[in-house]
Amino acid sequence: MRLLIVEDEKRLAVSLAKGLTAEGYAVDVVHDGREGLHRAGEGVYDLVILDIMLPGLNGYRVCAALRAAGHDVPILMLTAKDGEYDEAEGLDTGADDYLTKPFSYVVLVARVKALLRRRAQGAGASPVHVHGDLKVDTAARRVFLGEREATLTAKEFAVLEQLVLRAGQVVSKAEILEHVWDFAYDGDPNIVEVYVSALRRKLRAALIRTVRGAGYRLEAER
Repeated sequence: MRLLIVEDEKRLAVSLAKGLTAEGYAVDVVHDGREGLHRAGEGVYDLVILDIMLPGLNGYRVCAALRAAGHDVPILMLTAKDGEYDEAEGLDTGADDYLTKPFSYVVLVARVKALLRRRAQGAGASPVHVHGDLKVDTAARRVFLGEREATLTAKEFAVLEQLVLRAGQVVSKAEILEHVWDFAYDGDPNIVEVYVSALRRKLRAALIRTVRGAGYRLEAER
């Protein structure tokens, strides 16, 4: 899952990004409303965390513009303001949820997971994906191979999630990088191979097939 944080308080934005990255999400951060609208409008994000008080365009206008353009990405609005009027205005512009600063990080993560879960359910998608003897629960973030539960790191789970969501199809290295690492990542793209190798060790070597020059494909047990 790829998230966008639009927050001009840089220390808060960095702190949230680090925490959510540790949860297994790919996280991008921008600090003004116009850039936030531009990036969110690209349609590559699964959720947007949007501050209200932003330079350029405030959060209300960013949210309204995204909805007017037909983008249905879940939006969690943040603000230092408190009061029913502000909450109503945020929700009226199309936000899905609202969190007042200061807030508990645990509460924010719970809200993020709930919005992502609601979106998946709204699309008719089950959070449990079964592929042969592999079962991946994207809501509980648990993986089973037969009766055995496999313990994965957050990044390993995120890579596997991209493969299981398109089981049987070839997923390119670039697509995995786009969804699992943030847009600022400029390291070695072969990092994907490192995580695929780790998944093969923890699950089963034949489970993930390399399609030369194209990417990787999740294989069912034969």
